[in-house]
Amino acid sequence: MGIDIVTCTPQEVVCTMTVTEDMLNRNGMLHGGALMTLADTAAGSAAFIGSPAGISNSTIEAKTNFIRPVKLGDRLTARCEPVHAGRTTAVLQVTMTRGDGKVVGVATQTHLFVGRSDGESAKEEEK
Repeated sequence: MGIDIVTCTPQEVVCTMTVTEDMLNRNGMLHGGALMTLADTAAGSAAFIGSPAGISNSTIEAKTNFIRPVKLGDRLTARCEPVHAGRTTAVLQVTMTRGDGKVVGVATQTHLFVGRSDGESAKEEEK
């Protein structure tokens, strides 16, 4: 998808992506699934760097509001900020803008922290 991670800190993850022809829907605009992939990359990265050592994460809920269309060749920026970082879950919000600075979508995701080798949640691993 050509997604670049520009900033990756516990407070903020910023990713960018340029819209290619392969990402367009039948109407010639960015497919919603491509925008959701950008959001998931930003949120997943934020959850991962905020997770405890030895723990990974998995998206368990995702909601995206599509606000404006995006055209071929436009450069998108996704800015993710954590809303909640708990022991077993993280809630993250991603705001996506196009090259003119206008918001094209907002996504909210919940990520579950899971053990890397056995799939147990972080809470079960602490026992």
